[in-house]
Amino acid sequence: MYNRVCAACHAGQLPTAPKRGDQAAWAPRLAQGMETLVQHVTEGFKAMPPRGLCMECRAEDYQAIILLMSE
Repeated sequence: MYNRVCAACHAGQLPTAPKRGDQAAWAPRLAQGMETLVQHVTEGFKAMPPRGLCMECRAEDYQAIILLMSE
């Protein structure tokens, strides 16, 4: 799912989207808590469109992808 949907913005193409593996960029986001991050993805937040354009993703998918990107 990351490669198919998330990488379009989180692999460096969108400067405001934290890149995969950029722990410094992810730290303040993770500090908000997973529930808030999943809510941001689900509802849309700043430049991120609702659901991150992954209409088949579930909350569990978003959590797993957030953890993957933040490592």
